[in-house]
This record gives sequence, structure tokens and C-alpha cells, in this order.
Amino acid sequence: MNRQLIFPFLLLTAIILAGCGGTDNAADDERNQAEERNQIVEELDPEQETTPSNPSGDDKLGYVRYTKEQIENETEEQHNVTIDRTNLANMITRIILRNDGFNEAATLVTDDKALIAYDLDELDAARAADMAKKTAVSILPGYFDVYVSDNETLIHDIQSLHNSSVQDNDYDNTINQIIKEMKKSPQGMEE
Repeated sequence: MNRQLIFPFLLLTAIILAGCGGTDNAADDERNQAEERNQIVEELDPEQETTPSNPSGDDKLGYVRYTKEQIENETEEQHNVTIDRTNLANMITRIILRNDGFNEAATLVTDDKALIAYDLDELDAARAADMAKKTAVSILPGYFDVYVSDNETLIHDIQSLHNSSVQDNDYDNTINQIIKEMKKSPQGMEE
């Protein structure tokens, strides 16, 4: 074949193949964009029940979206909110102990109260009370009453309640006795 014919033939073939590939790429791009839009819509659908890839939610933001009709059609069981009291007590105690001057701390979280007892090391009692109370108030919902004490014997009293249940007969009486004793210590944060 003549060399003058081969070069234009190859050039024409390359242009045709590039054109066909471009058409496929455009169709693929449209298909990918449509799939991405559908995926976003599915992810934002609050009725979509999927298992999160990160169940702890440490690297996620909290977001929900509902319509008025969805809320009106809910049952009472779907409105219940639970609080992990052990996790809250753990968080409060750990944050308190990160401050200098605290040797030991114990925290009990009930349905509406937090009792915190601690052992100090050369820290002013009023300042320690303020630090402990501010820590608990910053973590707990606003309706909680927070009581603090530097009386280290109360650590054992709080510990004795950790396996108790609110159905126990002496539960309320014991809590009230501990609170009465805690109030003898500085309570921090002027109310």
C-alpha cells in the first residue's frame, strides 16, 4: 500500500476511535452522576435502615431529616431517648482526673442526679468542687442536679450503690443520705 494512503487512514481511524470513546465516556459520566445522586438521596432518607460502616460514629456528623407526616405517624416507642449512665459517669470521672490535684474520683449518675466524690492532693477544696461540678454540668443534660464532695469516705458509699436499682426500697433513702453528707463540702459554681 502506498505510504501516502497509510498515514491518512491511520489518522482517520484514530479520530473515529477517539470519537467513539468520547461518546462512551460522556454516557458513563452521566450514568455515574445519576448513580451518585441516587446514592445521596438514599443516604439522606431517614427511613432507610442501613448498618453504619462506623457504628461508634466517631468520624460522622449527626444528621436527620423528616417530614411532618413521618413524625405524626410515629408510635410512642420511637420517641424514647435513653442515656447510658455508665458511659456518662465514666466520662465525667476521667475528665476530672485529668486535672492536677485529683488522686481518685467516683461518679454515680442516676436518672436526674450526679454524685461525685474525690480524693484531693494539695488542691483547694472550693476550686476542686468548682472543677468537678463544671465538668459534670458540661457533660450532663441541664435537668441534672450535681453534688460533689472531697470527703473520700463517700467514694465507698457511692460505690456501694453502683449495682443498685431504682426499685430497691432503700435506694432513695441512701441517695438522700449521701447527698446530705455531700452538701457539707463545698459545692462549687455559685447558683
